[in-house]
Amino acid sequence: MTSNETLFGYPIYPKFKLGEPRFPQDTFLGRYLHCLDVIDPRTLFASNKKLEESLDLLDSYKLGNAQTVPDKALWEAQKLKSAVLHPDTGEKVLPPFRMSGFVPFGWITVTGMLLPNPSWPTLLFWQWMNQSHNACVNYANRNATQPQPLSKYIGAYGAAVTAACSISGGLTYFIKKASSLPPTTRLIIQRFVPLPATSLASSLNVICMRWNELETGIEVYEKDTGKVIGVSKAAAKQAVTDTTLVRAFLPVPLLLMPPCIMPFLERFKWVTKTQVRHIFVNAIVCTLSFAVSLPVALALFPQESAALQMIFDSVV
Repeated sequence: MTSNETLFGYPIYPKFKLGEPRFPQDTFLGRYLHCLDVIDPRTLFASNKKLEESLDLLDSYKLGNAQTVPDKALWEAQKLKSAVLHPDTGEKVLPPFRMSGFVPFGWITVTGMLLPNPSWPTLLFWQWMNQSHNACVNYANRNATQPQPLSKYIGAYGAAVTAACSISGGLTYFIKKASSLPPTTRLIIQRFVPLPATSLASSLNVICMRWNELETGIEVYEKDTGKVIGVSKAAAKQAVTDTTLVRAFLPVPLLLMPPCIMPFLERFKWVTKTQVRHIFVNAIVCTLSFAVSLPVALALFPQESAALQMIFDSVV
């Protein structure tokens, strides 16, 4: 049974298609709605029993034994499977490293990075924490069709942490040494330091972690049948490029919005009366900014590319 309800012109629960997104992926809005499904934090609370029931339902549908099941139930089952299990390995992804757990578990490090006037240990600690979380998310959601040695991931992690700490530390040093700037101006500029540090480090993290894919290629398959037809270096290049651009863009709204919003909120005495209140309000602003920016960044590029000539020419 298909629902007649629509969202921005798209059916909320269209006719179910196994293994395909609920919304069309040829438009930004369709990808955005799909990404809202991907990052839905409610899937973090699903029990093992619920997951098993969802997998059984999808297996039953594949065998043609669930044709009378409502489309809504089938889409929800597929949503839970995609949120919990790695698409290549079929193994469970730990909650903090799922895309649905990116905001619930990541808001702490984002808030820490945007604390005003941080000390050197605080500055470096939160940059390390942020890149550690990013590295774990990258590893947990990696393309596992072409396995890589653990040393590759360790090297990528080290490069990202070094870049983030070096850039944020260097910029903070020069800002604090800029005696010609008024203290208030230095404080405002300091709040924007995490942006270039995080953007560059996150991009470097992706490139290092997925460098092997550029050398070996990734599996490509026929759209209609899902049959693997070979391994493509061109497809790997496109995938790594898109992912890198997403990771470079993701921190922009996330780390720009709080520094722009907080100065207005800090005009209210209730916010600045105590340090606890100030951190609390800052955490709320950071979390909301994170939740808004994540699906936008993820929707910039389609998860699957259909560049047939490029792929077939480069199959090795």
